[in-house]
Amino acid sequence: MSLQDDIASCAQTVHSGDPMRFLSAMTASGADRDALMVLYAFNVEVSRAPWVTEEPMIAEMRLQWWIDAVEEIFTGATVRRHQVVTPLAELAARKQLPRARFDALIAARRWDIYKEPHADDAALWAYLADTAGGLMALGVQAVDGGSLDEETLEAAHRYGTGCGAAALLEAVPALEASNRYPLVDGTAQGVTAFAATALEQLEAARRELKTVARPKRAALRSGWLAHGVLRQAVREPVLVGAGMLGRSDAGKRLRLMGLAATGGF
Repeated sequence: MSLQDDIASCAQTVHSGDPMRFLSAMTASGADRDALMVLYAFNVEVSRAPWVTEEPMIAEMRLQWWIDAVEEIFTGATVRRHQVVTPLAELAARKQLPRARFDALIAARRWDIYKEPHADDAALWAYLADTAGGLMALGVQAVDGGSLDEETLEAAHRYGTGCGAAALLEAVPALEASNRYPLVDGTAQGVTAFAATALEQLEAARRELKTVARPKRAALRSGWLAHGVLRQAVREPVLVGAGMLGRSDAGKRLRLMGLAATGGF
């Protein structure tokens, strides 16, 4: 298979496994769209590894496979042939992506294997920072639009963390049905406090990112639903447990189209 075939396979993986990120990636230009599809496919593969089996040891082995793949990519070893790993190695080298974010993202997903709650708020926020936050930071680094200073990159990381909090709130019913405990405090008061903290972080980071080059906003656009979800959760925390957060599918697409047309996120 060619590199382009691998990228097409990555896009199919994202389309089926993470349709919201697929739609946001489709608003990017050709090369940037390819880069985002590769990163998002990596995230799909890693994030679903703990869920494809009830056996913790097998899930640990699946994550270890990805740890080893990242090791090969960044140490100059022979990189295993794989429809995601192969284009990821090319992207990481071309864009000089930092290994630490990949390692942290995989390590954080170990929490998904087990059914223990997060120890405290700090542990929950660390999980969101290493998963959604890290992926957002990698996304803005992977697309064109010039270099980023450390402050802007950190803002992207915090923005992604806030977006991750919104996604987590939307996923609460499904996680609880799987006997997971996604929130440290699942009471109405606890949900409101969590959502308010995430919303404050999201809005502050968003202000810092207003000057980011337009091409890079395609990566930031992956969180196009987060602001509305968090505002809903603050106003009506009961919607979280009921699985009623968010817009209709038509509303989601219209908002994304509007943002893409204006270069917003």
